[in-house]
Amino acid sequence: MCGLVGLVSPTENEAEVARAAVDSAMRCQRHRGPDEHGTWHGSEVVFGFNRLSIIDIEHSHQPLHWGPPEAPGRYTINFNGEIYNYLELRAELTEKYGARFATDGDTETIVAAYHYLGPAAITRLRGMFAFLIWDSERSMVFGGRDPFGIKPLYYATGPNGTAFSSEKKSVLELASTLGIQLQMDRKALQHYLTLQYVPEPASLHDTVRRIESGTSFTITPGGKVTTERYFPASFKIRTVRSEAEADALYDEITEALRDSVAKHMRADVTVGSFLSGGIDSTVVAALAKEHNPDLITFTTGFERQGFSEVDVAAESAALIGVKHVVRTVTAQEMMDSLPLITWYLDDPVADPALVPLWFIAREARQHVKVVLSGEGADELFGGYTIYREPLSLAPFEKVPGALRKAMGKVSTKIPQGVRGKDLLRRGALTLEERYYGNARIFLDDQLRQVLRTYDPAVSHMDATAQAYRESEHWDPVTRMQHVDLFTWLRGDILVKADKMTMANSLELRVPFLDPEVFRIASQIPSELKITKDTTKFALRKAIRDIVPAHVLNRRKLGFPVPIRHWLKDEMHDWAVGIVRSSQTDQYIDKNAVLRLIEEHRSGILDHSRRIWALLVFMIWHGIFVEGRIHPVVPEPHYPVKL
Repeated sequence: MCGLVGLVSPTENEAEVARAAVDSAMRCQRHRGPDEHGTWHGSEVVFGFNRLSIIDIEHSHQPLHWGPPEAPGRYTINFNGEIYNYLELRAELTEKYGARFATDGDTETIVAAYHYLGPAAITRLRGMFAFLIWDSERSMVFGGRDPFGIKPLYYATGPNGTAFSSEKKSVLELASTLGIQLQMDRKALQHYLTLQYVPEPASLHDTVRRIESGTSFTITPGGKVTTERYFPASFKIRTVRSEAEADALYDEITEALRDSVAKHMRADVTVGSFLSGGIDSTVVAALAKEHNPDLITFTTGFERQGFSEVDVAAESAALIGVKHVVRTVTAQEMMDSLPLITWYLDDPVADPALVPLWFIAREARQHVKVVLSGEGADELFGGYTIYREPLSLAPFEKVPGALRKAMGKVSTKIPQGVRGKDLLRRGALTLEERYYGNARIFLDDQLRQVLRTYDPAVSHMDATAQAYRESEHWDPVTRMQHVDLFTWLRGDILVKADKMTMANSLELRVPFLDPEVFRIASQIPSELKITKDTTKFALRKAIRDIVPAHVLNRRKLGFPVPIRHWLKDEMHDWAVGIVRSSQTDQYIDKNAVLRLIEEHRSGILDHSRRIWALLVFMIWHGIFVEGRIHPVVPEPHYPVKL
């Protein structure tokens, strides 16, 4: 787990100038890899690397050079991530092709697989990754990003070349070197206020983009980035006709998870696990305990009734038999830390849960260097409550289209906050119109009130259209899962997981997001995912002998953060101060925002998520556009707690 920087220039670089620019860009992301730093330059490319040493600690230094016997040193690789099947893949490459390796790590495995298997090698990798491979014979970079988007990869192209990096702020550092201008992307801002994140491949700077999840690419000096999607995330639903066939499916899920966790435990450092009150992290921790009897688990919570899973997690830890560490977060800590956390984010993500995640990651880093976590289970196995919506809205499907539209118009006349208004509105819409992921922050009429320039042509369907096209023959629940895999999961869940852990030089691994686990999960019929009584039905059946009973059928809490209460009290003056000092008037009607804050405080309506989204954007703008806010970024330093 590390941070990479790559500069591909159309003409031969002045070596020292280019290396100095890359060195500066690397300093912005030193938290991603404080153990080692390395740079390398060829005639048309410069690579820089910050390493967090996890596997083959004494070797596998990067940028790493590799080549076959007839062309030693032909390739140079920059690789961020972990390949969990690297031992098996190394053995195969050695047996079939006579591949030779000078290290015991996974980095060489990637470049050797590329040499012998070509671009298709990327489909053989089980892991999380973003990498660049320079082929000196072909004067070309081949790169790619893992299937689900666990590891980030930003890029920008200008008249003086193309830059890649694990963090956007490093690309911004290289803007002048590339000869590009940095401007706000108003369309991306509108998407952010709707979705609570900026959907891939965009960022809030119009010239900085992201390589999308499940995508490989090539670029030659002076050329453009050419991408190809290698992972379509197709669901191939299995027909289950009997209880015996269902039991066989549950067994396959269990074995896939067991195998994935075993491979995710591969490391030359101590591995711990996050543990909440839900089944996802609990099954991961229980399976990890089988490989590490001294496993340490970590939980975070709040000192407010109904907003903490600490007690449930502690009970689970005791039953699993692991050491358990708890970190409680206060409102004051949330306020004090948000500017620094926003700096780490690169682009705003209006998910309040990322703040306590940052705190527990910081605590965990005092004990371990790697943690496992349960991200991805909801998207793969049908865990979100909203996936039950097709059941509740089924009666609307029988209503003629014209009448459904009329019902939608009626809903607009019902005052905000009146019970049934949103049900009527959503029932009048098609699935494509109403579902765009788990977060729905600002609706269109609300956006018109806060945005200076509202563009009616910008729609959430811009982000979901392709996923819906690809899934048009699937059932509604599966289509919703597919949409989330390419929007919510990679735009919110995995961004906060990567940014908040790497901010603390902590590697986070997600065993649910494994190609083999997905292969089995993608076959589950909807009736074994969502029932009238529960979500993740098949997963619960598969892990019933692994997870403690008090967790197995527990309602999903979703890790709520008490900002609804805090924004009325402890956070009110702080929020008002952020709005008044912000220089975002060209984008946001600040008076409208202040009205939202006061309406929320008075209890007229719950505007907490909308207020939070605006506050995070204003802090982001103060850091990356105004240059007015300067978070103090600590040097990576981790005294180990015994």
